[in-house]
Amino acid sequence: MKVYNTLTQEVQDFTPINDNQVKMYVCGPTVYDYPHLGHARCYITWDVVARYLRFKGYDLTYVRNITDVDDKIINKAKEANVAPQEIAERYYDEFKSAMYDLNIADPDIEPKATENIQGMIDIISALIDKGYAYPSEGDVYFRVTKYKKYGRLSKQSIDDLESGSRVETSEKKEDPLDFALWKAVKSEHELGWDSPWGKGRPGWHIE
Repeated sequence: MKVYNTLTQEVQDFTPINDNQVKMYVCGPTVYDYPHLGHARCYITWDVVARYLRFKGYDLTYVRNITDVDDKIINKAKEANVAPQEIAERYYDEFKSAMYDLNIADPDIEPKATENIQGMIDIISALIDKGYAYPSEGDVYFRVTKYKKYGRLSKQSIDDLESGSRVETSEKKEDPLDFALWKAVKSEHELGWDSPWGKGRPGWHIE
């Protein structure tokens, strides 16, 4: 099997890092609405890849996450006047039903963001300790300029990214490109978890 290597921008033979073991991570859905054609295309593609790898005899561990806490989920819950968890569970069930109808096999591991809050807090704390992230008024941001390889995959420099940046600006940030790892709740009634930086929830990029 040949794969396109985004880093080298070349088509290369697929060679596992560890003998016959293959670990495959696929970004799962943010469950705030019904699944659509884009979801179908993505997960059919990776289902075919997973089936082929197993057919070829590889020992595959397939992980696909579920983002079940996010601004879109919270906003949808406000519109429907229900709890965010109810929205997430409703559309998670719709997603699973659609995958079943398309004969897409379940991944080996399907972690939900809300089941791994402490793990994300630990990662954020480690990034702060190493200088790669910083707290700011209850939020925590990744310090892009600290990571020298940032933009390597997209073949863009920090200057290129800043000139065409669509990242939301904020006075809380050291740099416009910095992105949220932890977002403080805006009110005491908003969905959130206790953390060293106050009550909040993980940002999309760490989920």
